[in-house]
Amino acid sequence: MIGFLVAGLIIGALARLIKPGKQDLGILATLGLGLVGSLIGGLIASFFGTGGIFELNVLGFVLAVVFAVLLIGVAESVAGKDKSTV
Repeated sequence: MIGFLVAGLIIGALARLIKPGKQDLGILATLGLGLVGSLIGGLIASFFGTGGIFELNVLGFVLAVVFAVLLIGVAESVAGKDKSTV
């Protein structure tokens, strides 16, 4: 469980480094988006037969980072809409 949290934080941090621009996300949001990206990436990688959803493999890691980048973009757009209405 602790390894999953650490992997989520690393994946979230990598996604923030890859995504251009400044993101107004805290460490908990980064962790959460990294964890969700890890779950989605691991699930899709398991469909390709690379192993289980919680196994560490290259395809799962790459997909997790890609989905975390996409989730950060979604979180930015949602947060941006909330700030424009205030």
